[in-house]
Amino acid sequence: MLELLNINKTFNAGTVDEKRLFSDFCLKLNEGEFVAVIGSNGSGKTTMLNIISGSMAADSGSVLLDGTEISGMKAFKRAMRIGRVFQDPALGTCPSMTIWENMSIADNKGKSFGLSFGLNRARKDFYRSRLEILGMGLEDRLDTTAGTLSGGQRQALALIMATLVRPDLLLLDEHTAALDPKAADIVMQLTDKIVSEKKITSLMVTHNLRYAVEYGTRTIMMHDGGIVLDSAGEERANKGIDDYLKIFNEISIETGN
Repeated sequence: MLELLNINKTFNAGTVDEKRLFSDFCLKLNEGEFVAVIGSNGSGKTTMLNIISGSMAADSGSVLLDGTEISGMKAFKRAMRIGRVFQDPALGTCPSMTIWENMSIADNKGKSFGLSFGLNRARKDFYRSRLEILGMGLEDRLDTTAGTLSGGQRQALALIMATLVRPDLLLLDEHTAALDPKAADIVMQLTDKIVSEKKITSLMVTHNLRYAVEYGTRTIMMHDGGIVLDSAGEERANKGIDDYLKIFNEISIETGN
């Protein structure tokens, strides 16, 4: 479904700060997988998402989505097929627009522009039904501007918007990291519900080991631009937080941290 083939990426090439992050990096996701990606800072997790989404270019290598090469495709065109929720809740919504307006924009993703009204009143009940599953009362606040919502509410709205039109691939970039524990749990439960119901192939970067253990179908650990652990099925089911912490600690000792 998603393939990264021989990805190479070097930062600050030709300077004293040159850092080669990816060297022939490869990753394959199958249709319907929900993959949690963990790893220390600087391991390449977010850079990988940026290369997939097109917000950063690899030096060389291929990104294939359903067998189609998208490496040369602009980010806004990839966004027609790839949904993304960022760590900062402010990045997924327009603060000056209402919830209704934000959802209408998301609902029109990939559609051609015409002279019809941007707000489709016939879809208002549908938006309410999608917001009801949040349990946050947002279905009764469609005319409220997104900028007045709490971080948890805004991130939940961003998640609904990113999946309103089912994407081929969903990228979750530490999307619970900026939230308080209760809000983070709510957004994570919502994520699992939406991904499962819509069967969306998903790639989630997280620093929360509990989420990496409890959610998803596969867990990957990255370090220094490579994959040091790739666990799924029964092997993954038999791993707990302590097992991942042990590997983290072993890597830290080896690298002198």
